[in-house]
Amino acid sequence: MEHEIQQFLTYMAAERGASANTISAYRNDLAQLRAYFVEQAHSGGDDLSASMPIGRIDTEQLQGFIVHLREQQYAAATVARKVAAVKSLFSYLHGEGLILDNPAEQLTSPRVGRSLPRTLTIQEVDALLEQPSRWNTPEAARDQAMLEMLYATGMRVSEFVSLDLSSIELQGQRASVRCVGKGRRERLIPIHSAAVAALHHYLQEARPKLARGRREVALFINRRGERLTRQGVWLIIKHYAEEAGIKGVTPHTLRHSFATHLLRGSAPLRNVQELMGHANISTTQLYTQLTNEHLRDVYDRAHPRAS
Repeated sequence: MEHEIQQFLTYMAAERGASANTISAYRNDLAQLRAYFVEQAHSGGDDLSASMPIGRIDTEQLQGFIVHLREQQYAAATVARKVAAVKSLFSYLHGEGLILDNPAEQLTSPRVGRSLPRTLTIQEVDALLEQPSRWNTPEAARDQAMLEMLYATGMRVSEFVSLDLSSIELQGQRASVRCVGKGRRERLIPIHSAAVAALHHYLQEARPKLARGRREVALFINRRGERLTRQGVWLIIKHYAEEAGIKGVTPHTLRHSFATHLLRGSAPLRNVQELMGHANISTTQLYTQLTNEHLRDVYDRAHPRAS
């Protein structure tokens, strides 16, 4: 089974353009599947620890794996993700002719309700973005540009830390950033003037001090002159959120806030989908629920009969 799993992961990376995070999640989920069947083989007195023959697995056995996951008290969303990984694996193997039948075709996974994402109010965003200006250091200038950039573009943190100096265009009236998202899809996102000003200050005044003569191509760098990591971005945002008295803020919170605030500002759904890099518009439509809730709050406060 290990060989087939590796073939599938190679296919997902090379031909489907899956991100490193997606590949890592598939690898972990499918390793758990393999470990389950190795354990089952041992308990049945069969010595198959080195290579579980994947062609012998049937639907009933896969359903046993799902029962096993539920017994481990995984959340429904986690079980659903693991089942999706299993279905993808067997669909690939069947499509490649490596197995005669697809035992995962009829598998069902738990129904998972999509929870509404956490967003900030405009006042909270303002409070967060004001925090770096309290310090006069290269790191603070970088952080100001970083926060402005994340909220101006709605980029995923993985896209953000992958930006190079060549990814941005700040000249003229059409300042923009070019980023590569999921499935290696490239998109061009406008940058508003406040973010452009913060970026100019960072690039001209702060970044040379952080770089310390290193020829680093990354747009955002740490105090050692190296590319800023996802964990580094998360810690920086957490710090400023605590300073602003805001709880539960992550890089993705700014992404959610970006989409919600654009829709509340009457931006067309299709345009927001393009800016967010969503392959399916149903993902973008989730944010309209937040907009509808906002409208309901406004209605309840404003309508003479609502109170």
